[in-house]
Amino acid sequence: MKFPIHIERTEVSHLHEVDFSQLQFGKWYSDHMFVAEWRHGRWVDCHIIPFGNLPFSPASSALHYGQIIFEGMKAYRSPEGEPLLFRPEMNRCRFNLSAARMAMPQVPEALWHDALHELIWLDRAWIPSQQGASLYVRPFMFATDRFIGIRPTEYFKFIIITSPAGLYYARPVKVLTMEKYVRAFPGGTGYAKAAGNYGATMLPLREALQHGYDQVLWLDGIEHRYIQEIGTMNVFFVIDDVVITPELDGTILEGVTRDSLIQLLKLKGLRIEERKVSIDEIIDAGERQRLQDAFGSGTAASVVAIAEIMHRGRQIPLPPVEERRWWKELKAELEGIKYGTRPDPFGWRVPVRSRLLSVAMN
Repeated sequence: MKFPIHIERTEVSHLHEVDFSQLQFGKWYSDHMFVAEWRHGRWVDCHIIPFGNLPFSPASSALHYGQIIFEGMKAYRSPEGEPLLFRPEMNRCRFNLSAARMAMPQVPEALWHDALHELIWLDRAWIPSQQGASLYVRPFMFATDRFIGIRPTEYFKFIIITSPAGLYYARPVKVLTMEKYVRAFPGGTGYAKAAGNYGATMLPLREALQHGYDQVLWLDGIEHRYIQEIGTMNVFFVIDDVVITPELDGTILEGVTRDSLIQLLKLKGLRIEERKVSIDEIIDAGERQRLQDAFGSGTAASVVAIAEIMHRGRQIPLPPVEERRWWKELKAELEGIKYGTRPDPFGWRVPVRSRLLSVAMN
């Protein structure tokens, strides 16, 4: 099924206002955005319009009860100037998984595909050309019922905005565990990209920053023992040449980058284990000098070395970042696939194509 998309071009582009040599994550937004409405059981009023503020009622249920989900994706520019997406179908599946958990409608493949491709093609000049930079793509959905009683709603907006972005982390990160707070627990929404998951981490994150750390390394909500994820990333450890990452048990996000690294490791014939990982195991491996690497993975962050792990005031021993090869090699391989500078044995790269805009690529 095709969804008619009406395109309204901006009269004045803001592209010239952006210094692409000094990009900050989340500061600038491209000229256009995609907007669709869910009403009476179907998606209607699909538009690409100039980026701007949204009119909606202060009684909209999303504002009161947090019925909001989102995704994080990126578009890249190949050496030939071609706009590329990376595994967009996996993002769609995860978006719909989040939607199901939050009692929201599914986004069909055709709508997802056409909205992404038409929007990114229209604003392809906003895709940075320098290595490490990209066009961050943020699809999101929220409830718009004008009703402040607690009930699942039947009215939603689905929107996609894009933003030229540099590195999310310009250096290795420092993380610490917290037992005072809980991010997720069995039966909760930990596996969904629901806005409330992130809102609840703001106070712990502020405390981590105040202590000189970049993020929280979250532990499980029952025993406060098993590692889940970092606030912005999935997490990997290398012990005795075995790469270990927490299993998908419903409390952590099924990261696209996480899955990509696992597949790359398997392709290389390296040993990867998805299982429960306790903080005690990491402490023991560090003290016995068996902990060879620790790194995080995420769409915004890519692959980032963990420089320091603090648990109960105790720093876990790690080799110097510059001496670790695992995160460097994996990042180089993955970024090469994304930017089109290395072979793509998995078919993950998706060229951006427009069926509505008959204009030549710059």
